[in-house]
Amino acid sequence: MENSSKQWRFGNKRLNSASAISVRGVLDLVIGNLSTDDPRPTIPLGNGDPSQFACFRTSTTAEEAIVDAVHSAKYNGYAPTVGVLSARRAIANYLNRDLPYKLSADDIYVTSGCLQAIEVALAAINRPGANILLPRPGFTFYESRAAYEHLQVRHFDLLPDRGWEVDVDAIEDLADDNTVAIVIINPGNPCGSVYSYDHLKMVAETARKLGILVIADEVYGHLTFGSTPFVPMGIFGSIVPVLSLGSISKRWVVPGWRLGWLVTSDPNGILQKSGIVESITGFLNISTDPATFIQGAIPQILENTKDDFFSKVIVTLKEAADKCFDGIREVPCLTCPKKPEGSMFVMVRP
Repeated sequence: MENSSKQWRFGNKRLNSASAISVRGVLDLVIGNLSTDDPRPTIPLGNGDPSQFACFRTSTTAEEAIVDAVHSAKYNGYAPTVGVLSARRAIANYLNRDLPYKLSADDIYVTSGCLQAIEVALAAINRPGANILLPRPGFTFYESRAAYEHLQVRHFDLLPDRGWEVDVDAIEDLADDNTVAIVIINPGNPCGSVYSYDHLKMVAETARKLGILVIADEVYGHLTFGSTPFVPMGIFGSIVPVLSLGSISKRWVVPGWRLGWLVTSDPNGILQKSGIVESITGFLNISTDPATFIQGAIPQILENTKDDFFSKVIVTLKEAADKCFDGIREVPCLTCPKKPEGSMFVMVRP
């Protein structure tokens, strides 16, 4: 017979509150309220998954790389904590194409998609009383993860009339001695913005002045189709230490493969001296890894994918962005402050 006076002491309500403000949490809520008796097809509201649409499919090179990795029987075991060495070298070489200095495999940490890279970054920089500067509008997973980590959030605005640039002046007013980092998402999610070299340099110099590092979310890196080219934040690693986050999810149209990376773009070694590198490894020691055969396929994927594959993706994204922008202009009650130039999103306001 159950003792009704017993007080059970398990449960973690913190997870519920963090999930409630996540993209997945909101989508699950919407999907859960759909009528199963309604025969009409649903429109994907999207969580940055281009693979849901027939016009996007990954390259045959990527598919063949997975097959080769599996058939090799070299990648059936556990991977090292920081990732398979050949994958880390290939990621470093891939990123080095855009940098004025050379990354090595030691600067690369392979993660289960870019989401885990975010988890690693926020856990590594956190300490009691710390706060982080996040963009508004921004990617809500940062708020969710910060809530879970008990990391205080302070928002700086992105300026719609200036192409969703960072309000740099506001950053200095928001920051204090407990501020540890600022997050920059470029190309922008959800604004479709692409930042210029000069603007990113200004952000880097401001972060250096404040003594904080930059977390550069570049999961949509190189997915640009406007007049502004993609500039990786790591270019400014000699000005301010940068944790660069990325993955193959978007550019190769394979978010379900869950292969991402966290990179210490820090030629001055500040992150090593401050203990951040040790914290990154510590988090990965108690976390999960991306599938080993995916890591084994990465060198072939990064090195052998042809430019025409990327060009086709860019053309499709540009056509979609043009149609969205032109359609929005025909709706009297809606305004699009800036035509999207990158990523897979457009920001609209009434």
